[in-house]
Amino acid sequence: MRISFFEEFSTKSNLEKLKLVSWPTKVYLAAKSLEEFNKIKKNIKDKNIEELVYWPVLDKREGYWISPFSRKKALLRIFKELKDKKISVMLDLEFPTRQNFWLYLIEWFNFFKNKRLIEQFIQNYNGQIYLAEYYPEGKRKEELLQWLGLHYNIKNVKVIKMYYHSLHNFSEAIVSKELQQGVREYGDDYQAAFGTIAMGIHGNEPILPLKQLKIDLQLAKQAGVKEAVIFRLGGLNKKYAQIINQFV
Repeated sequence: MRISFFEEFSTKSNLEKLKLVSWPTKVYLAAKSLEEFNKIKKNIKDKNIEELVYWPVLDKREGYWISPFSRKKALLRIFKELKDKKISVMLDLEFPTRQNFWLYLIEWFNFFKNKRLIEQFIQNYNGQIYLAEYYPEGKRKEELLQWLGLHYNIKNVKVIKMYYHSLHNFSEAIVSKELQQGVREYGDDYQAAFGTIAMGIHGNEPILPLKQLKIDLQLAKQAGVKEAVIFRLGGLNKKYAQIINQFV
């Protein structure tokens, strides 16, 4: 199983954690523009990196993550810079809830237009697209997420479902069931994300215990998941790396 990393803050100290990675990996790098991503990419030379994936994020006032509630002009800006490009891109499909609550009111009139913009980008983009999505809770929840523009049932994309045990009290049985269902539905295009082993944009995310990371990776491997993604690289240390090495 390939084990990769999200990195939301591409600082020198966070990227130096790649020294602890001794297996082939991918890194999903957050950046506010393609230009910024390319600058970060130039300074990463680690031999174990198979791919660096562009993870576009918006300003907080624009919604930060990608959704139909994000500012329309921000979506247009991101999609325009990627026109005719072929680099791999990950869209982090999440509500702007704590980044800018007023967007729910401001962008409601653009909701369906924004949803269509996102869908058209996914359908027409020339490169590989990854969609990071909320954890599933059955078909009804997935249908609701699809209506809200946070899930797109489109072929040729890779779906990353976020199972963050540090944030949610999932039972092993539920996680195992959902992982198996994901593999059945998407095959090799299904990925599972685990964490959090470092704080994210909110600044108060709990840290995943070592024991739980081991259980999560065991469940993923048993279910046949081909790639697990850990949030995030900056939290990697020798103890986490020792656990990960058991599953790669």
